[in-house]
Amino acid sequence: MAQSGAGAAAQARGIFDQSRPLWQVMGLFLVPLILGNILQSAAGTISSVYVGRLIGVNALAAISAFFPVLFLLISFLIGVSSGSTVLTGQAYGARDEHTLKKVVGTSITFTFLLGCLAAVAGILFTRETLVLLGTPSNVLADSVAYARIIYLMLPVIFVFFSYIAFMRGTGDANSPFIFLLISALLPALFTPAFILGWFGLPHLGIVSAALSALLSNTISFILLLIYLRAIKHPLALDEETIRDLKVDWRILKQIVRIGIPTGVQLILVSLSELAVISFVNRFGSHATAAYGAVNQIASYVQFPAVSIGIAASIFGAQAIGANRDDLLGKVVNSAVGLNYVVGGTLITLCYIFKRDIAGWFLTDPGTLDIATSLLSITLWSYLLFGNSAILSGIMRASGNVIWPTTIGILAIWGVEVPTAYILSHRIGLPGIWIGYPAAFVTGLILQSCYYFFVWSRQRHQRLV
Repeated sequence: MAQSGAGAAAQARGIFDQSRPLWQVMGLFLVPLILGNILQSAAGTISSVYVGRLIGVNALAAISAFFPVLFLLISFLIGVSSGSTVLTGQAYGARDEHTLKKVVGTSITFTFLLGCLAAVAGILFTRETLVLLGTPSNVLADSVAYARIIYLMLPVIFVFFSYIAFMRGTGDANSPFIFLLISALLPALFTPAFILGWFGLPHLGIVSAALSALLSNTISFILLLIYLRAIKHPLALDEETIRDLKVDWRILKQIVRIGIPTGVQLILVSLSELAVISFVNRFGSHATAAYGAVNQIASYVQFPAVSIGIAASIFGAQAIGANRDDLLGKVVNSAVGLNYVVGGTLITLCYIFKRDIAGWFLTDPGTLDIATSLLSITLWSYLLFGNSAILSGIMRASGNVIWPTTIGILAIWGVEVPTAYILSHRIGLPGIWIGYPAAFVTGLILQSCYYFFVWSRQRHQRLV
């Protein structure tokens, strides 16, 4: 890369920052990364709070019933984006701006087309999907209306989140945070405005939350593109990048080779959530609402773990691009230490205030009791999930995806789902949540074995 622009920035960001210990560099990168990942869910959380309190528990159950489907779609996007993030990080580490732009151009085209296909398929089969999940009949119509608007958002959000991943791959976590903050704050205005009919708007009910998400993400993405162009960022949608808005088959092959297995794994994780909610739905709409609240809280507990795993993958990809295999062990050690310090602190606070936090989403005392007991079962195990995410992330940074993916799938479908199914019939609703720590323990043991005995003994090279 040229020393003006991306090349100069590479001297000061990510794996190239030699001014402090690596764990401190990663920690500083993690602050906006964690906050940014939190903000990606904050918009949905804000809307859920408004819906639950201004419309009622049945409306919250209607949104919750669609949550696993949305999680499936976003998870697949994250998986596919992991391929382009690895290539972005390696090109950035090698200071190869031309390849960087070609990776971005190919990825944008690919993810936009995927978003369009997902939107069309989703709209056509919305009702059938929700019926298949066993959505309670008293909330089915609202769930369908909400879901169809969310599907319209997919082409925009696929490209928006891909751009966020590109920027992080270059060691920039601050700029994405700004625009994720905007996308999280706008629903605080849009959702109640549509529910209550502010400014002469019609009262749209549960559809308000979906329309708010569509508008917020579209506006934020447009502002991001304007910002990148204004500061002449290497990832700006400039003339060269526009010319590269086509498929480079060599790059796409690597994106698919890394991203599709990861996407498949995350889809199967999401499908496991569909299986879980089908188990939960048998206990009625109050259990479904409790599931929605617990998942909202658990998603925030996961953010440090997920973020540190992403950071490990990005720093690892940059090290491989720079031909610095000697730094990979330091990346893992720094990430694991941060996982237990940051994640452990957050989980401890959640245990102390779990009833108050669940009360942000739920007002019905019985539903609140269910949610609080379920949180007690699972929160601690997300530390193990984080450790496993770090190991799989660093291995994916080298393009090694098959075994980390296989292990992840085995932990979910070989342990979590069967455990949840069996125990739900034996001890009731709490048995479903015992499946989560069982899967996380299994996954960490298997990922550790493969990392220490196979991957760490190999030599790793840049992919493109």
